[in-house]
Amino acid sequence: MKGQRAGWLRFLIVATLLAGAALFLRSRGQAENLPPREPLASFPLQVGAWRGREVVIPQYALDVLGAGEFLERTYTHAANEPPVDLFLAYFPSQRMGSTIHSPQNCLPGSGWTPVESTRSMLTSPGGGEVLVNRYILSKGLDKMLVLYWYQAHGRVVASEYWAKFYLVADAIRINRSDGALVRVMTPIVRDEGLESAQQRGVAFIRDTLPILSGYVPQ
Repeated sequence: MKGQRAGWLRFLIVATLLAGAALFLRSRGQAENLPPREPLASFPLQVGAWRGREVVIPQYALDVLGAGEFLERTYTHAANEPPVDLFLAYFPSQRMGSTIHSPQNCLPGSGWTPVESTRSMLTSPGGGEVLVNRYILSKGLDKMLVLYWYQAHGRVVASEYWAKFYLVADAIRINRSDGALVRVMTPIVRDEGLESAQQRGVAFIRDTLPILSGYVPQ
């Protein structure tokens, strides 16, 4: 019962933040500052030692995601290793109702059941640390590790609440409401365990982080 109340409270807080952000952003009439960036379609198929393959996002999913730019790829490091799935969603503007969707809302709708939701601190290639969300899902006997975060204007943010706060603050401060969701998924293979899946996902993220700034402008 307490868990249900906490869930509803979280939903109401997020809904209030989204509504407030939408009302504020719609009220600003001047054109936004849109810095130059590379299109997601040009994101490299070779990331370090990882080789990628395009995944076609179905039209019904694009209709739900809204007016943004989206990319999904699977990357493999070695022939005998499970793949890593990369999903990027970039919104040049979040003023007119198209906003970032949390994976915690869309993944359960595709048949996956949440098992665990925590956060994980990762060391970035530059020596700093970034906090990301760690989400474990199950579907039948299959399990999946999901690592994701929100990225905008040089920030990597795990919290959906803080991402919405910065969205409004940056719209006021620098007249920008662009932002991105970065999601990395990899299967938890039964004979390797969670730790191996975590190491694989983190290794891919470390190779990917330096590239992202060209596609998600600072």
